[in-house]
Amino acid sequence: MADRGELGQRKAVVLHTIVEEYVRTGEPVGSETIAERAGLGVSSATIRNEMAALEELGFLSHPHTSAGRIPTDAGYRHYVDTLPARGRLKDVQRKAIASHFAEAILDLEEVLKGSVMLLSRLTQYAGVAVPPGAAEEQLVRLELIDMGPTMMVLAVGQHGRVDKQILDRPEHWSTEAFHGAERKLRGLQGQTYSDSQAKLLELAATVAADEHDLLLMVADVLRLATRGDHATHVMVGGVANLADEAQTWRRETLRRLFETLEREQEMLQVLHDVAADDVSVTIGAEHPTTGGWEASIVTAPFRAGEVNLGMIGIVGPTRMDYLSAMASVRAVAERLSEAATELDQ
Repeated sequence: MADRGELGQRKAVVLHTIVEEYVRTGEPVGSETIAERAGLGVSSATIRNEMAALEELGFLSHPHTSAGRIPTDAGYRHYVDTLPARGRLKDVQRKAIASHFAEAILDLEEVLKGSVMLLSRLTQYAGVAVPPGAAEEQLVRLELIDMGPTMMVLAVGQHGRVDKQILDRPEHWSTEAFHGAERKLRGLQGQTYSDSQAKLLELAATVAADEHDLLLMVADVLRLATRGDHATHVMVGGVANLADEAQTWRRETLRRLFETLEREQEMLQVLHDVAADDVSVTIGAEHPTTGGWEASIVTAPFRAGEVNLGMIGIVGPTRMDYLSAMASVRAVAERLSEAATELDQ
């Protein structure tokens, strides 16, 4: 394979025309189509020469049953790397995003779930997100609420995370112990989930048995919030959209993609591998897992102020409308950052 280097202007136009036509139609693109679409003012024979050169450079491939060409992962990468830094949203996309974030925002995790589905609707791919982890999030509210035969532990994090659990009232219980536990919980506001859990275990060792049981109950809720599936997980929405792209994927690669989306920790590792400070695009074989899927992932971080909280994005076929996908992911991530910053204040 020849050195790819920088493409000349004509080769770049031919490549980009092929990418856009293939994304639009799903059919291999021939020289006559390029001559009509690209406005290069050269013959089809000249365009075929350029296509052959692009194939030799590894940017195009040549399906056996067609005279046309389709982009390779490297062809898509060149296309993505030369797109405008900030693509424009369609009016319908802009209105959908504005409408979603116009609603009252009380719980960032619930907003994030809705945003995953919003991205899936905007792009017609699967939406994915990694919400903020709990361990280092500061508590703005930690309460023990008496509900008669049961009690509810309520923890609210600074970024809108809400953890609540209803538990049976401890066998050893008194009004005095309940009020004592309440006072100690108020003193933990502003500390992190993990620090608050450790402090509660220390406090429980110094008080009477009835209050001891109450403090351990709250500590256990915080422990569960920072462990296993509750600590860091992946939200996935709109997976059915991928089935609509079945003609783009072989059945086996689509099956592997669905299986990985269901295995949360594997998907979480993939998303951490592709994370970046801005919109990130991972195409096909650029990652071992996405190469096996013949898929692309577009993600962006969302923040509260300057602090990265998590990421949101989409998974779809390498034959993707990258400009629209990147613009949609960027716009939703920016609005999520505004929402998270507002909750943080």
